[in-house]
Amino acid sequence: MKPVNKLIYLKRRGSVLIISMIFILVFCALAVSMASLSGVNLQIADNQRKVNLARASAESGLDILRFWLARVYMPGTTATNERFNCLTTRLKNDLIANGISNIFIATDVNVISIASQENPVVLNSSAKQYFLAKIQTTDNINMLQMDVTGIAGQIKRTIRVNYNFGTRAHTVFDYGVATKGALNLQGSAEIDGNIDLDAGVYIESESDANALSIIGNSHIAGDVDITNPDAIVLLQGGKASIGGETGQAAIDNHVDFGVPPVDFPVPIPTYFEHYVTNTYDPNNVLDEYENVRIPAGTNPSFASVTLKGVIFIEVPNIVTFTGNTTITGIIVGNGSLNDNSQTNLISFLGTVNSYPVTDLPNEPKFAELKNETGTFILAPGFGTSFLGDFETLNGAIAANGITFGGNAGGTIGGSVINYSNEPMTLFGNTDLFFNRSGTTEMPAGFGPEIILHYLPEFYCEVIPDL
Repeated sequence: MKPVNKLIYLKRRGSVLIISMIFILVFCALAVSMASLSGVNLQIADNQRKVNLARASAESGLDILRFWLARVYMPGTTATNERFNCLTTRLKNDLIANGISNIFIATDVNVISIASQENPVVLNSSAKQYFLAKIQTTDNINMLQMDVTGIAGQIKRTIRVNYNFGTRAHTVFDYGVATKGALNLQGSAEIDGNIDLDAGVYIESESDANALSIIGNSHIAGDVDITNPDAIVLLQGGKASIGGETGQAAIDNHVDFGVPPVDFPVPIPTYFEHYVTNTYDPNNVLDEYENVRIPAGTNPSFASVTLKGVIFIEVPNIVTFTGNTTITGIIVGNGSLNDNSQTNLISFLGTVNSYPVTDLPNEPKFAELKNETGTFILAPGFGTSFLGDFETLNGAIAANGITFGGNAGGTIGGSVINYSNEPMTLFGNTDLFFNRSGTTEMPAGFGPEIILHYLPEFYCEVIPDL
Protein backbone atom coordinates (compact mmCIF):
# COMPACT_ATOMS: atom_id res chain seq x y z
CA MET A 1 0.00 0.00 0.00
CA LYS A 2 1.29 3.33 -0.98
CA PRO A 3 1.79 5.98 1.73
CA VAL A 4 -0.49 8.95 1.54
CA ASN A 5 1.17 12.34 1.26
CA LYS A 6 -0.55 15.05 3.33
CA LEU A 7 -0.22 18.66 2.40
CA ILE A 8 -0.02 21.11 5.37
CA TYR A 9 -0.92 24.75 4.62
CA LEU A 10 0.35 27.40 7.04
CA LYS A 11 -2.38 29.89 7.79
CA ARG A 12 0.04 32.75 8.92
CA ARG A 13 2.73 32.75 6.28
CA GLY A 14 4.66 36.21 6.15
CA SER A 15 3.61 37.40 9.62
CA VAL A 16 7.21 37.57 10.84
CA LEU A 17 8.03 39.94 8.00
CA ILE A 18 5.13 42.15 8.84
CA ILE A 19 6.01 42.23 12.52
CA SER A 20 9.60 43.02 11.61
CA MET A 21 8.48 45.88 9.41
CA ILE A 22 6.30 47.21 12.23
CA PHE A 23 9.25 47.19 14.62
CA ILE A 24 11.44 48.85 12.03
CA LEU A 25 8.84 51.57 11.55
CA VAL A 26 8.49 52.06 15.31
CA PHE A 27 12.23 52.31 15.78
CA CYS A 28 12.51 54.67 12.84
CA ALA A 29 9.79 56.85 14.32
CA LEU A 30 11.58 56.81 17.65
CA ALA A 31 14.83 57.65 15.96
CA VAL A 32 13.23 60.51 14.07
CA SER A 33 11.54 61.74 17.25
CA MET A 34 14.77 61.54 19.20
CA ALA A 35 16.65 63.30 16.44
CA SER A 36 13.98 65.97 16.24
CA LEU A 37 13.93 66.34 20.06
CA SER A 38 17.70 66.57 20.15
CA GLY A 39 17.60 69.26 17.52
CA VAL A 40 14.98 71.19 19.49
CA ASN A 41 16.99 70.78 22.70
CA LEU A 42 20.08 71.90 20.88
CA GLN A 43 18.24 74.96 19.58
CA ILE A 44 16.85 75.69 23.06
CA ALA A 45 20.33 75.36 24.56
CA ASP A 46 21.78 77.64 21.89
CA ASN A 47 19.05 80.20 22.47
CA GLN A 48 19.64 80.00 26.21
CA ARG A 49 23.35 80.47 25.61
CA LYS A 50 22.65 83.57 23.54
CA VAL A 51 20.26 84.88 26.21
CA ASN A 52 22.95 84.39 28.82
CA LEU A 53 25.49 86.08 26.57
CA ALA A 54 23.11 89.00 26.06
CA ARG A 55 22.52 89.30 29.81
CA ALA A 56 26.28 89.02 30.43
CA SER A 57 26.81 91.77 27.86
CA ALA A 58 24.34 93.98 29.72
CA GLU A 59 26.09 93.22 33.03
CA SER A 60 29.46 94.05 31.47
CA GLY A 61 28.10 97.30 30.08
CA LEU A 62 26.66 98.15 33.51
CA ASP A 63 30.03 97.57 35.18
CA ILE A 64 31.82 99.68 32.57
CA LEU A 65 29.40 102.59 32.95
CA ARG A 66 29.43 102.35 36.74
CA PHE A 67 33.20 102.79 36.60
CA TRP A 68 33.02 105.92 34.46
CA LEU A 69 30.05 107.42 36.29
CA ALA A 70 31.82 106.94 39.62
CA ARG A 71 34.54 109.26 38.33
CA VAL A 72 32.14 112.10 37.60
CA TYR A 73 31.93 114.92 40.09
CA MET A 74 30.74 118.49 39.87
CA PRO A 75 31.03 121.57 42.07
CA GLY A 76 28.56 121.91 44.90
CA THR A 77 27.48 125.23 43.41
CA THR A 78 26.03 123.50 40.33
CA ALA A 79 22.35 124.40 40.14
CA THR A 80 19.91 121.49 40.29
CA ASN A 81 18.60 122.15 36.76
CA GLU A 82 22.19 122.21 35.41
CA ARG A 83 23.40 118.95 36.90
CA PHE A 84 22.31 116.77 33.98
CA ASN A 85 24.13 118.95 31.44
CA CYS A 86 27.18 119.06 33.71
CA LEU A 87 27.11 115.26 33.97
CA THR A 88 27.07 114.95 30.19
CA THR A 89 29.96 117.34 29.70
CA ARG A 90 32.15 115.83 32.40
CA LEU A 91 31.50 112.27 31.26
CA LYS A 92 32.40 113.16 27.68
CA ASN A 93 35.53 115.04 28.72
CA ASP A 94 36.71 112.20 30.97
CA LEU A 95 36.32 109.63 28.19
CA ILE A 96 38.21 111.83 25.74
CA ALA A 97 40.96 112.64 28.24
CA ASN A 98 41.57 108.93 28.80
CA GLY A 99 41.59 108.03 25.12
CA ILE A 100 38.32 106.05 25.16
CA SER A 101 37.20 106.21 21.55
CA ASN A 102 34.77 103.27 21.35
CA ILE A 103 32.12 104.74 23.65
CA PHE A 104 30.12 107.33 21.74
CA ILE A 105 27.80 109.73 23.52
CA ALA A 106 24.86 111.61 22.03
CA THR A 107 22.67 113.92 24.07
CA ASP A 108 19.14 115.17 23.98
CA VAL A 109 17.39 117.48 26.42
CA ASN A 110 16.74 114.76 29.01
CA VAL A 111 18.53 111.72 27.56
CA ILE A 112 22.16 110.67 27.26
CA SER A 113 22.54 107.94 24.63
CA ILE A 114 25.65 105.82 24.98
CA ALA A 115 26.30 104.11 21.65
CA SER A 116 23.40 103.00 19.42
CA GLN A 117 21.99 99.94 17.70
CA GLU A 118 23.84 100.92 14.54
CA ASN A 119 27.08 101.52 16.41
CA PRO A 120 27.08 99.66 19.75
CA VAL A 121 30.04 99.26 22.07
CA VAL A 122 31.93 96.10 21.11
CA LEU A 123 32.62 93.64 23.92
CA ASN A 124 33.48 90.49 21.94
CA SER A 125 33.27 90.75 18.18
CA SER A 126 33.75 87.02 17.57
CA ALA A 127 30.81 86.19 19.83
CA LYS A 128 28.85 89.19 18.51
CA GLN A 129 28.52 90.68 21.99
CA TYR A 130 27.77 94.40 22.31
CA PHE A 131 26.03 96.86 24.59
CA LEU A 132 24.37 100.27 24.45
CA ALA A 133 22.68 102.39 27.11
CA LYS A 134 20.48 105.37 27.89
CA ILE A 135 20.58 107.65 30.91
CA GLN A 136 17.53 109.83 31.39
CA THR A 137 15.90 112.07 33.94
CA THR A 138 12.91 110.98 36.00
CA ASP A 139 10.04 112.70 37.77
CA ASN A 140 12.34 112.90 40.79
CA ILE A 141 14.67 115.80 39.96
CA ASN A 142 17.51 114.21 41.96
CA MET A 143 17.23 110.77 40.37
CA LEU A 144 18.37 109.33 37.03
CA GLN A 145 17.38 106.09 35.32
CA MET A 146 19.89 104.07 33.30
CA ASP A 147 18.96 101.24 30.91
CA VAL A 148 21.82 99.06 29.68
CA THR A 149 21.01 96.73 26.77
CA GLY A 150 23.26 93.75 26.11
CA ILE A 151 23.28 92.17 22.65
CA ALA A 152 24.39 88.67 21.58
CA GLY A 153 23.59 87.95 17.97
CA GLN A 154 19.90 88.79 17.58
CA ILE A 155 19.12 88.43 21.28
CA LYS A 156 18.82 91.48 23.57
CA ARG A 157 18.47 91.85 27.30
CA THR A 158 18.10 95.13 29.19
CA ILE A 159 19.03 95.90 32.79
CA ARG A 160 17.64 98.97 34.53
CA VAL A 161 19.25 100.75 37.49
CA ASN A 162 18.88 104.15 39.12
CA TYR A 163 21.32 106.79 40.31
CA ASN A 164 20.77 109.86 42.42
CA PHE A 165 22.75 113.04 42.92
CA GLY A 166 24.38 113.38 46.29
CA THR A 167 27.55 114.43 48.06
CA ARG A 168 30.54 112.45 49.23
CA ALA A 169 30.11 110.72 52.57
CA HIS A 170 33.41 111.90 54.05
CA THR A 171 35.41 115.10 53.68
CA VAL A 172 38.67 116.54 54.92
CA PHE A 173 36.76 118.26 57.71
CA ASP A 174 36.86 114.90 59.49
CA TYR A 175 40.50 115.70 60.29
CA GLY A 176 42.31 118.41 62.23
CA VAL A 177 44.86 118.91 59.43
CA ALA A 178 44.37 117.90 55.80
CA THR A 179 46.85 118.66 53.04
CA LYS A 180 47.18 117.78 49.39
CA GLY A 181 50.93 118.25 49.71
CA ALA A 182 53.36 116.79 52.22
CA LEU A 183 53.46 117.79 55.89
CA ASN A 184 56.69 118.83 57.67
CA LEU A 185 57.06 119.37 61.42
CA GLN A 186 60.33 120.77 62.76
CA GLY A 187 61.60 121.92 66.13
CA SER A 188 58.95 121.56 68.83
CA ALA A 189 55.88 121.78 66.63
CA GLU A 190 52.83 119.98 67.95
CA ILE A 191 49.45 118.91 66.58
CA ASP A 192 47.19 118.05 69.48
CA GLY A 193 43.46 117.89 70.03
CA ASN A 194 40.51 117.73 72.35
CA ILE A 195 40.24 114.08 71.30
CA ASP A 196 42.44 111.94 69.05
CA LEU A 197 40.06 112.47 66.12
CA ASP A 198 40.52 116.23 66.37
CA ALA A 199 44.28 115.73 66.11
CA GLY A 200 44.01 113.37 63.14
CA VAL A 201 45.96 114.19 59.96
CA TYR A 202 45.15 113.43 56.31
CA ILE A 203 47.87 113.66 53.64
CA GLU A 204 47.57 113.00 49.90
CA SER A 205 51.10 113.84 48.70
CA GLU A 206 50.53 112.06 45.39
CA SER A 207 53.52 113.75 43.72
CA ASP A 208 55.91 113.59 46.67
CA ALA A 209 56.93 110.28 48.23
CA ASN A 210 58.24 112.11 51.32
CA ALA A 211 54.74 112.61 52.66
CA LEU A 212 55.47 113.24 56.33
CA SER A 213 58.58 114.30 58.22
CA ILE A 214 58.70 114.91 61.97
CA ILE A 215 62.03 116.25 63.17
CA GLY A 216 63.19 117.19 66.65
CA ASN A 217 60.69 117.21 69.50
CA SER A 218 57.66 117.56 67.25
CA HIS A 219 54.69 115.26 67.53
CA ILE A 220 51.20 114.49 66.22
CA ALA A 221 48.82 113.31 68.92
CA GLY A 222 46.34 111.60 66.59
CA ASP A 223 46.63 109.09 63.75
CA VAL A 224 47.76 109.83 60.20
CA ASP A 225 46.05 108.70 56.96
CA ILE A 226 48.12 108.91 53.76
CA THR A 227 46.63 108.35 50.31
CA ASN A 228 49.95 107.62 48.57
CA PRO A 229 50.63 103.89 49.10
CA ASP A 230 54.35 104.40 48.44
CA ALA A 231 54.74 107.30 50.85
CA ILE A 232 57.69 107.65 53.20
CA VAL A 233 57.38 108.79 56.81
CA LEU A 234 60.50 110.18 58.49
CA LEU A 235 60.80 110.46 62.27
CA GLN A 236 64.08 112.03 63.28
CA GLY A 237 64.87 112.79 66.91
CA GLY A 238 64.28 110.83 70.07
CA LYS A 239 60.99 112.56 70.87
CA ALA A 240 59.50 112.74 67.37
CA SER A 241 56.24 110.87 67.77
CA ILE A 242 52.83 109.97 66.36
CA GLY A 243 49.96 108.89 68.56
CA GLY A 244 52.18 108.97 71.63
CA GLU A 245 54.72 106.49 70.24
CA THR A 246 58.17 106.96 68.75
CA GLY A 247 60.26 105.10 66.20
CA GLN A 248 58.89 102.37 63.95
CA ALA A 249 56.11 101.60 66.42
CA ALA A 250 54.64 105.06 65.75
CA ILE A 251 54.50 104.32 62.02
CA ASP A 252 53.23 100.76 62.38
CA ASN A 253 50.47 101.63 64.83
CA HIS A 254 49.40 105.13 63.87
CA VAL A 255 49.97 105.60 60.11
CA ASP A 256 47.77 104.08 57.38
CA PHE A 257 49.08 104.08 53.81
CA GLY A 258 47.01 103.87 50.64
CA VAL A 259 43.77 105.03 52.25
CA PRO A 260 40.94 105.95 49.87
CA PRO A 261 40.96 109.65 48.96
CA VAL A 262 38.39 111.87 50.64
CA ASP A 263 36.68 114.96 49.35
CA PHE A 264 38.31 118.40 49.46
CA PRO A 265 35.19 120.60 49.26
CA VAL A 266 35.41 123.49 46.82
CA PRO A 267 35.87 126.90 48.48
CA ILE A 268 33.53 129.55 47.06
CA PRO A 269 34.87 133.06 47.83
CA THR A 270 32.14 134.81 45.85
CA TYR A 271 29.60 133.37 48.30
CA PHE A 272 30.60 136.13 50.74
CA GLU A 273 30.96 139.03 48.33
CA HIS A 274 27.43 140.34 48.78
CA TYR A 275 28.23 141.11 52.42
CA VAL A 276 30.91 143.63 51.44
CA THR A 277 29.78 147.25 51.69
CA ASN A 278 33.03 149.19 52.21
CA THR A 279 36.34 149.54 50.37
CA TYR A 280 39.83 149.88 51.83
CA ASP A 281 41.49 153.19 50.91
CA PRO A 282 45.31 153.12 51.22
CA ASN A 283 45.27 156.92 51.54
CA ASN A 284 42.97 156.81 54.53
CA VAL A 285 44.09 154.00 56.83
CA LEU A 286 41.71 153.27 59.72
CA ASP A 287 41.98 151.38 62.98
CA GLU A 288 38.76 149.50 62.36
CA TYR A 289 37.08 148.06 59.26
CA GLU A 290 33.69 146.42 58.73
CA ASN A 291 32.66 144.27 55.75
CA VAL A 292 35.56 145.68 53.75
CA ARG A 293 36.94 144.94 50.30
CA ILE A 294 40.73 145.15 49.83
CA PRO A 295 41.22 146.05 46.16
CA ALA A 296 43.73 144.21 43.99
CA GLY A 297 47.31 145.41 44.11
CA THR A 298 47.01 147.54 47.25
CA ASN A 299 49.25 145.21 49.35
CA PRO A 300 48.25 146.73 52.71
CA SER A 301 50.02 146.25 56.04
CA PHE A 302 47.74 146.55 59.09
CA ALA A 303 49.06 147.26 62.58
CA SER A 304 46.84 146.85 65.63
CA VAL A 305 43.67 146.75 63.56
CA THR A 306 40.15 145.58 64.38
CA LEU A 307 38.19 143.81 61.66
CA LYS A 308 34.50 142.92 61.74
CA GLY A 309 32.37 140.97 59.28
CA VAL A 310 33.83 139.91 55.94
CA ILE A 311 37.32 140.98 54.86
CA PHE A 312 37.28 140.33 51.11
CA ILE A 313 40.76 140.33 49.49
CA GLU A 314 41.06 140.61 45.73
CA VAL A 315 44.02 139.22 43.74
CA PRO A 316 46.79 140.03 43.35
CA ASN A 317 47.56 141.08 46.90
CA ILE A 318 49.97 140.65 49.77
CA VAL A 319 48.20 141.45 53.03
CA THR A 320 50.20 141.69 56.26
CA PHE A 321 48.92 141.96 59.81
CA THR A 322 51.44 143.18 62.39
CA GLY A 323 50.96 143.87 66.08
CA ASN A 324 47.67 142.91 67.68
CA THR A 325 44.96 141.98 65.20
CA THR A 326 41.38 141.43 66.35
CA ILE A 327 39.06 139.70 63.91
CA THR A 328 35.38 138.98 64.50
CA GLY A 329 34.36 137.51 61.18
CA ILE A 330 35.77 135.79 58.10
CA ILE A 331 38.78 136.54 55.89
CA VAL A 332 38.10 135.71 52.25
CA GLY A 333 40.55 135.65 49.33
CA ASN A 334 39.14 135.34 45.81
CA GLY A 335 42.13 133.61 44.20
CA SER A 336 42.21 130.49 42.04
CA LEU A 337 42.13 127.07 43.67
CA ASN A 338 44.84 125.97 41.21
CA ASP A 339 47.23 128.83 42.01
CA ASN A 340 50.10 127.48 44.12
CA SER A 341 52.54 130.24 43.14
CA GLN A 342 52.50 131.98 46.55
CA THR A 343 52.30 135.37 44.82
CA ASN A 344 49.22 136.13 46.89
CA LEU A 345 49.86 136.09 50.64
CA ILE A 346 48.10 136.63 53.94
CA SER A 347 50.60 136.93 56.79
CA PHE A 348 50.06 137.30 60.52
CA LEU A 349 53.26 138.49 62.20
CA GLY A 350 51.84 139.40 65.60
CA THR A 351 49.16 138.30 68.02
CA VAL A 352 45.79 137.36 66.52
CA ASN A 353 42.59 137.56 68.53
CA SER A 354 39.83 135.74 66.67
CA TYR A 355 36.13 135.59 67.46
CA PRO A 356 33.28 133.78 65.62
CA VAL A 357 30.68 135.59 63.56
CA THR A 358 28.11 134.82 66.24
CA ASP A 359 29.91 137.44 68.38
CA LEU A 360 29.23 140.21 65.87
CA PRO A 361 27.06 143.07 67.12
CA ASN A 362 23.31 142.62 66.88
CA GLU A 363 22.97 145.09 64.04
CA PRO A 364 21.11 144.71 60.72
CA LYS A 365 24.33 144.77 58.67
CA PHE A 366 25.55 141.66 60.49
CA ALA A 367 22.24 139.86 60.97
CA GLU A 368 22.57 137.43 58.05
CA LEU A 369 26.34 136.99 58.41
CA LYS A 370 25.94 135.76 62.00
CA ASN A 371 24.56 132.52 60.51
CA GLU A 372 27.68 131.86 58.38
CA THR A 373 29.50 129.82 60.99
CA GLY A 374 32.50 127.51 60.99
CA THR A 375 34.99 129.45 58.82
CA PHE A 376 37.85 131.76 59.76
CA ILE A 377 39.92 131.96 56.54
CA LEU A 378 38.73 130.90 53.09
CA ALA A 379 41.45 131.93 50.67
CA PRO A 380 42.05 129.73 47.62
CA GLY A 381 45.15 130.84 45.70
CA PHE A 382 46.65 132.53 48.78
CA GLY A 383 49.58 131.38 50.84
CA THR A 384 48.82 131.91 54.52
CA SER A 385 51.37 132.15 57.33
CA PHE A 386 50.97 132.49 61.10
CA LEU A 387 54.16 133.63 62.84
CA GLY A 388 52.62 135.12 65.96
CA ASP A 389 50.61 133.62 68.78
CA PHE A 390 46.86 133.39 69.18
CA GLU A 391 44.45 132.22 71.81
CA THR A 392 41.77 130.83 69.52
CA LEU A 393 41.14 130.80 65.77
CA ASN A 394 37.42 130.32 65.49
CA GLY A 395 36.80 128.28 62.37
CA ALA A 396 38.30 126.41 59.46
CA ILE A 397 41.39 127.71 57.65
CA ALA A 398 41.69 126.88 53.95
CA ALA A 399 44.39 128.18 51.60
CA ASN A 400 46.94 127.16 48.97
CA GLY A 401 50.01 126.89 51.18
CA ILE A 402 49.92 127.16 54.98
CA THR A 403 52.77 127.81 57.41
CA PHE A 404 52.82 128.03 61.20
CA GLY A 405 56.10 129.12 62.72
CA GLY A 406 57.91 130.88 65.54
CA ASN A 407 55.78 130.92 68.65
CA ALA A 408 52.49 130.58 66.78
CA GLY A 409 50.05 128.49 68.70
CA GLY A 410 46.67 128.25 70.30
CA THR A 411 43.32 126.56 69.84
CA ILE A 412 41.77 126.16 66.39
CA GLY A 413 38.03 125.67 66.32
CA GLY A 414 37.99 123.98 62.91
CA SER A 415 40.17 122.15 60.40
CA VAL A 416 43.28 123.46 58.63
CA ILE A 417 43.04 122.63 54.91
CA ASN A 418 45.97 123.01 52.49
CA TYR A 419 44.84 122.82 48.85
CA SER A 420 48.39 123.16 47.53
CA ASN A 421 50.56 120.26 46.39
CA GLU A 422 53.46 122.05 48.06
CA PRO A 423 54.34 120.98 51.62
CA MET A 424 52.59 122.44 54.63
CA THR A 425 55.11 123.38 57.32
CA LEU A 426 55.04 123.78 61.09
CA PHE A 427 58.28 124.89 62.75
CA GLY A 428 59.60 126.46 65.92
CA ASN A 429 57.45 126.27 69.03
CA THR A 430 54.19 126.01 67.14
CA ASP A 431 51.53 124.31 69.21
CA LEU A 432 48.20 123.75 67.47
CA PHE A 433 45.38 122.43 69.61
CA PHE A 434 42.26 121.43 67.70
CA ASN A 435 38.87 121.57 69.35
CA ARG A 436 36.13 120.78 66.86
CA SER A 437 33.57 119.54 69.37
CA GLY A 438 30.02 120.24 68.29
CA THR A 439 31.02 120.77 64.64
CA THR A 440 28.60 118.75 62.51
CA GLU A 441 27.89 120.94 59.47
CA MET A 442 30.01 122.04 56.53
CA PRO A 443 31.74 125.35 57.32
CA ALA A 444 30.28 128.36 55.52
CA GLY A 445 31.53 129.06 52.00
CA PHE A 446 32.45 125.50 51.01
CA GLY A 447 30.58 123.59 48.36
CA PRO A 448 30.70 119.80 48.68
CA GLU A 449 31.37 118.00 45.41
CA ILE A 450 28.25 116.49 43.88
CA ILE A 451 28.61 112.90 42.74
CA LEU A 452 26.34 110.12 41.50
CA HIS A 453 25.26 107.42 43.96
CA TYR A 454 24.46 103.99 42.47
CA LEU A 455 21.17 102.57 43.84
CA PRO A 456 21.36 98.77 43.59
CA GLU A 457 17.86 98.30 45.06
CA PHE A 458 16.40 99.50 41.73
CA TYR A 459 18.19 96.80 39.71
CA CYS A 460 15.79 94.88 37.43
CA GLU A 461 15.55 93.36 33.97
CA VAL A 462 13.14 95.02 31.55
CA ILE A 463 11.88 94.51 28.01
CA PRO A 464 14.20 96.54 25.78
CA ASP A 465 12.65 99.41 23.89
CA LEU A 466 15.79 100.52 22.04
